[in-house]
Amino acid sequence: MHFRFTTAGESHGPALVAVVEGLPAGLPVTAAFVDAQLARRMQGHGRGARMKIEQDRIEWLSGIRAGETLGSPVAMRIANRDWANWKDVMAPEGEPGDDRRRQVTRPRPGHADLVGVLKYDRTDARDILERASARETAARVAAGALARRLLMEFGVDVGSHVVSLGGAAARPPSPLPLPLNAAADRSPVRVLDPAAEAEMIRRIDDAKAAGDTLGGEVEVVVTGLVPGLGSHVSWDRKLDGRLAQLLMSIPAVKGVEVGLGFEAARRPGSQVHDPIDADAGTEPGPRAGFRRRSNNAGGLEGGMTTGEPLVVRVAMKPISTLMRPLPTVDLASGQAAAAQSERSDVTAVPAMGVIAEAMVAIALADAMLEKFGGDSLTELRRNVEGYVTALNARRPTG
Repeated sequence: MHFRFTTAGESHGPALVAVVEGLPAGLPVTAAFVDAQLARRMQGHGRGARMKIEQDRIEWLSGIRAGETLGSPVAMRIANRDWANWKDVMAPEGEPGDDRRRQVTRPRPGHADLVGVLKYDRTDARDILERASARETAARVAAGALARRLLMEFGVDVGSHVVSLGGAAARPPSPLPLPLNAAADRSPVRVLDPAAEAEMIRRIDDAKAAGDTLGGEVEVVVTGLVPGLGSHVSWDRKLDGRLAQLLMSIPAVKGVEVGLGFEAARRPGSQVHDPIDADAGTEPGPRAGFRRRSNNAGGLEGGMTTGEPLVVRVAMKPISTLMRPLPTVDLASGQAAAAQSERSDVTAVPAMGVIAEAMVAIALADAMLEKFGGDSLTELRRNVEGYVTALNARRPTG
């Protein structure tokens, strides 16, 4: 069994739709739980005017009855309130070539605009950017909320925090506060360092005044995982690879690190690999009687979870829509021009953390279902409990 999802919809179309397959029957879930994750995605200092228009909420279309999953595909609809202002521009009916308002012929450097019109043989880049827009990630967060809800049944917590924004680096506390999101969400930039928060806000405000945009990095931390999710036996089953693919699919994400990441390449092995000790059972979680003295591996070895916290960092480039646009070429005239400029965020790094959480939750829910199966939550729970019992029976006795 696998957790699979797909999304549909354009940024200024009537709605976004998320379809999720693989959830076992009997999982309790409410629209309010999903909506709370959608609300988190819309927050953050530096967001644009679109966030003032939308008020994302889901409508169940299938797969839920009396507050529980049925085992069938779950479909959710998220209405675009801004559709009312774009009906003539985005109307599905009409003849090809109709003269419509707000055509985009000046592709933005860094966006899908130019390559998209070349690949799909279009003359109006709006045919590309409406789907390439990060607005689509609202549907991903909805799908990820269902994955998160499944993981919660097994004591797994998924959180994130910003570690850098616009070149300003945070110094988060060690150990991190738990629950992580309760602490991070109190900050307008989702950072755990008050001094860095003030500097990040200042840089966002300066970038806005300059018509510029900023990128940054977030760290996603997952606790409560059993050892052995993922596998070493085939390239496409390695969990680190699956996580990287999902995270790199987020718009504007350009890098993913697990544990030490690139820093591991700069150190000798003695300063990278995590020594293993016998665990007397005092540490939380099913560790099969073993623990690591450190977690430089970020909770993954050989493409499998170790039982230590899963730690991944995600790097997002600055948004490509600039209020002081860069040079481009007008597709209609062939002449040099300034790139298209529409309303945009100065930064979406805090929101990207919420999206990254969703993608990590999806990867982990998929790995859970792959390993333990089960058409119902009861069956899945029985399979997990049997595995954990077997792990605990292997605790070293010496």
